[in-house]
Amino acid sequence: MADLILHNGKVWTVNPRQPLAEAVAVKHGRILAVGANAEINALRTPNTRVIDLQGRLLLPGFHDSHVHFYAGGTRLSSVQLRDAATPAEFRARIAAFAAKLPKGRWITGGDWDHENFPNAELPTRQWIDAVTPDHPVFVNRLDGHMALANSLALKLAGVTRESKDPPGGAIVRDPASNPTGILKDTAMDAVYRVMPDPSPTEIEEALRAAMRYANAKGVTSVTDVSASPEILRVYQRLLHKNELTVRIYGLQPLSQWKRLAAPGIAAGFGGGYLRIGGLKGFSDGSLGSTTAWFFQPYSDAPNTSGLPGEDMIPAGKMRDNLLGADAAGLQLAIHAIGDRANEAMLSLFEEVIRTNGPRDRRFRIEHAQHLRPQDIPRFAKLGVIASMQPYHAIDDGRWAGKRIGPDRAKGTYAFRSLLDAGATLAFGSDWFVAPIDPVAGIYAAVTRRTLDGKRPNGWVPEQKITVAEAIEAYTLGSAKASSEEHCKGSIESGKYADFVVLSEDLLTIPATRIDKVVVTNTIVGGHIVHSAGK
Repeated sequence: MADLILHNGKVWTVNPRQPLAEAVAVKHGRILAVGANAEINALRTPNTRVIDLQGRLLLPGFHDSHVHFYAGGTRLSSVQLRDAATPAEFRARIAAFAAKLPKGRWITGGDWDHENFPNAELPTRQWIDAVTPDHPVFVNRLDGHMALANSLALKLAGVTRESKDPPGGAIVRDPASNPTGILKDTAMDAVYRVMPDPSPTEIEEALRAAMRYANAKGVTSVTDVSASPEILRVYQRLLHKNELTVRIYGLQPLSQWKRLAAPGIAAGFGGGYLRIGGLKGFSDGSLGSTTAWFFQPYSDAPNTSGLPGEDMIPAGKMRDNLLGADAAGLQLAIHAIGDRANEAMLSLFEEVIRTNGPRDRRFRIEHAQHLRPQDIPRFAKLGVIASMQPYHAIDDGRWAGKRIGPDRAKGTYAFRSLLDAGATLAFGSDWFVAPIDPVAGIYAAVTRRTLDGKRPNGWVPEQKITVAEAIEAYTLGSAKASSEEHCKGSIESGKYADFVVLSEDLLTIPATRIDKVVVTNTIVGGHIVHSAGK
C-alpha cells in the first residue's frame, strides 16, 4: 500500500506508453503506481499522506544537466552585479558590499554583464580601486570566462605589464600595455591561485543554500560540472546525514581522469543520491568573452576567432586524455561553444569510437552552442548528447548578432535541428551563469523571445521546440545524459518518486505566459522538500 498519494491532477508522465494520468502512488521513495484517481486511491491506508493536486500539473522532477552548484550557492550571498547598467552603479554596488566586510576579505562572484553598459564597455580596475583599497576584488562576468581584478588582487597575483598571456587565456591591456584588470580564461588562474580556499563549513553552507534554491525551482537532480574532491567530500557528509535534497552527479576535471581511473571508478559509480564517474573538459571559452573558438573571425572583433581551451593545449593533449579516460570507462562531457570547437570535439569523439571500439558511452557536448549545418547530424550518428542551456539563447540573443552575424546565428542553440536529426537534448541552466529555473528555460526554448523584448517572435525562431519536447529535455533527456533513465526522468512504476507541481498547465497556457508559472511543490524520494509559501 502507498505511503503517499498525489491525486486529482494532470500527471504528464514523459512516458510514451502512458503519457497522461490523474494520480500517482508512492512507497518507500519510489513510484508504486500511476493511473486514474479511483485506481490509485484504492492503495490508500489510514497512514497514507494524500495531496490533492486540485487539477494542477504534475511533472517528473526537473534534472538540471549543467550546474556549478557550489559556486551557485556562494552567489546567493555575494555582491550582485548581473543587472548593473552603468559604471557608476557597478562601482556603487561593490563599494556598498565592501563597506560591510572586514579588511582583507576577498570580494568575488558578481556575475556582471558588460553588454548592459553603454557601448558594451569592459570594466577596469580604475572603476573600483578607490572604493576597495583594503579588499582584493575578483568579480567575474556572468559566463565565468573572464573576470575583473582590482589593483590589489593583481598585485597579490603578481600580474603586471610584463606578464605574458598564458596558453588558452588573455590579459586585457590598455594602450600603454598595463593590465586593465580583465583576465580571460586561463589568465584568471593567477588570481585563483592566491585566493584563500573555502573551509568545509563554508562549502556546506553554500551547498545547503544551493539545494534550497534549486528545490524552490522544481529541481530534484543536477549534474554538477564543478564537483571538486573538496566539494564531493561535503556532498558525502550531507549524504551520510540524509540531508541531500537534490540528487547529485558530480563531474571531475578531464585532466585529472587518472585520479578516478586508478582505483577502478567508472561512469555511474555511487547510489541514488550521489554518483561520480564523469569528466568535464574545455575545448574553448565563451561567446561573451570572445574566446569561443570559431572557424571565422568575430564580426565585431576581426582580429580574433577565439581561443582553444586549456585542455586543447598543447596539440594532442585532448586526444590523449579522451582516449585514456574512455578506455577506463569514464564518461566524457566537453564544453564546446564555437563552431570550430564543436567540430573538433565531434571529430575527436569519432576517433575515440574508432580506436576504443563501440559501446554505450553517452558522450556529451556541454553547450553545443554554435553549430555548422553539416555537424548537426553527427550528434545522433555518434551518440553525442547535446547538453544545452536554453536560457542562454534569450540572453545572448540580445547581442550575439554583432558577434557572429546572421548566417552563423542560424546554427545557434539549434534545438529544433538537433531533435529533427535524432539527437538527444539534455537541458540545464549553467547556474551560476544563468538562473537555475527550468520553467524559465522551457519558456526560452519554446519562445526564444530575448530578454530585451526586441524579438517577440523569437531569435532564430525556426529553432523553437514544443513545450512537451522542452519538458522531456529537462527530465528524461537529462536522465539519459547521466545514464539514469532506468530510475528517473519519467513518472513510471519503480522509478524514484521525484516530482514537481506547477501553478499552471505549461502544456495548455499561451507560451508567452510560461515564465509566469511558479513551482508549488517539489518532492524528492517521496518527501516534500519545497512548498510555496513555506
